[in-house]
Amino acid sequence: MIKANKQSIIALLYFFVAASLGIILRLFPITNVKATYKYIVHTHSHIALLGWVYIALTTIIYHLFIPKKVQKKNAILFWCTQFTLLGMLISFPITGYALFSIIFSTLFLISTYWFFVLFKKHHHLNKDCYSYKFINASLLFLIISSIGPWALGIIMNTLGNTSHWYKNAIYFYLHFQYNGWFLFCLFGVFIFILERKKIKIHEKLFSSFYKLMVLSSCLTLFLSFLWTKPSTIIYIVAFLGAALQLVALFKFQQILIKIKSNLDEVLSAFSIRLLKFIFSLFILKIVLQLLSSIPYFAELASQIVDFVIGYLHLTFLGIVSLSLFVILQEFKLLKLSNFWVIIYLIGFILSETLIFYKGFCNWQQISIIGNYYFVLVSISALIPFGILGILIENFLLLFIINKKKKIQN
Repeated sequence: MIKANKQSIIALLYFFVAASLGIILRLFPITNVKATYKYIVHTHSHIALLGWVYIALTTIIYHLFIPKKVQKKNAILFWCTQFTLLGMLISFPITGYALFSIIFSTLFLISTYWFFVLFKKHHHLNKDCYSYKFINASLLFLIISSIGPWALGIIMNTLGNTSHWYKNAIYFYLHFQYNGWFLFCLFGVFIFILERKKIKIHEKLFSSFYKLMVLSSCLTLFLSFLWTKPSTIIYIVAFLGAALQLVALFKFQQILIKIKSNLDEVLSAFSIRLLKFIFSLFILKIVLQLLSSIPYFAELASQIVDFVIGYLHLTFLGIVSLSLFVILQEFKLLKLSNFWVIIYLIGFILSETLIFYKGFCNWQQISIIGNYYFVLVSISALIPFGILGILIENFLLLFIINKKKKIQN
């Protein structure tokens, strides 16, 4: 079985590819790019979600919760998943959603079911602990999210890709990926760190937090459907979900306050600083979701694509990716230097600022600054540059370790 640190580097490589594709997308308004924009968007999103995040999260689960003897027996699953990802990486830029890309995407979904069965059968977590509850819920959300892609095929053959149901199927998938699979797994690993370090967990607070997160994650799905201007009841349900998520945030803050001194002892200063920044982004995410449940802002978000892109990148590049950096570093699956992380953060913060700035200008009908797209590309390039720095650093470290092992043998 390929070792967890090597899997982490492979996941990071996918992140670099996805970020580089993001730069190509931002070149379209300023130069003649010999590619189909929509096809590159498909490639960018699939490699980001399924390459970087999926591989990173499953690597962490393998490393922490599944016995090594089982990992060796199921090496084929890892390589099957790589086969599907490489297939998507090649087929999507050429054909978009067509025969081969659909085949590889379908095979990937089957691989996720295989992983779910593997975890359920072989994990060594205590089913009463909250780390298990969150990780189990995350994998259930992963399976639920796959309903979206399966529904797409039916919708395309019956109602066509101009139907509201077509977009809603995509939003269904994205919602349960971002707000289900990603977030719940990250919370599960964070709680596992607390449990492993024997940090006392407030049972009632955690129980409330878990229940509120599950319920709000289900109800906030309806935020994704507000662009269709549905009936009032859908707005009410969406608002309720966003409000419950705000209550869950309050519960989580209470938990953090109670264990703050313990966290300072068990986590590095680097990780603590990043986690504080991630938490501020999490607060912003929940506030934006609450705003988007209000009809005026729901319609605004549906009309101004920059707000949607900014929100998605806030969650993906900020909350999810930075959390993965912290976890991979804490479990020594990746080495992160302050310099390259700061480069990444500068690119992330400034590009987010520019994206929301453009959305605000469109909203208020104000002209954007001259050379906006050139500035956006230049700043956004810091993101793949930072990832590349981390990647090279870890490749060199792996090379040195392997060389030392050969000398010792």
